[in-house]
Formats: sequence, C-alpha cells, structure tokens
Amino acid sequence: MAVRFDVTKEDVLLIGEIADRAEGVYERQGVPLNRIPFMMDVTAVHQNGCPLNLKGLLAADAFDFSHDIAGIVRHIDRETGELAGGFLPRYAA
Repeated sequence: MAVRFDVTKEDVLLIGEIADRAEGVYERQGVPLNRIPFMMDVTAVHQNGCPLNLKGLLAADAFDFSHDIAGIVRHIDRETGELAGGFLPRYAA
C-alpha cells in the first residue's frame, strides 16, 4: 500500500504554516528542522489514518503544539504514513 499525500490546496497552505511555526520551536531548542520531510510527515499522517485538525493545531498553545509535532515526527511509520506506538495527537480530527 502506497502512502497517500493527496491533500487540498488549503491543507498544503496550513501544513506550510505549521512547518513555519515548528521551525521556530525547533530553533529555540537548538535543533534544525528539515522542512520538507516534516511537511511530508504531517501530510502523510493527515492522509493515512489520523486526520488532523490542521487549523486547531496551528492555533494550539505552545505545549500542545510541541507535543503533537514531536509525537508525529517520533511515531510516524514512513512506510505506511500511519502513527505507531499508540501515539494520538491532541489535534487529531
């Protein structure tokens, strides 16, 4: 089964804004964020078993935002696009 990346134009824009915000979070921790793979991770999760409330995630407080982005990066199975290890983002739809 191939990982799906087909999202709406609105979703692409929101995921880009989420990546912008995530870059700031990672920079404050002294860790660079590789933007394209990060956007692919968020897109894959959103389209492969765990739809995200993208608007809610973008507007989330700092703690919840950090929880969700770190959890997605840590728990994504890049072969399936699904989240592993029982992780569920707080902004799952």
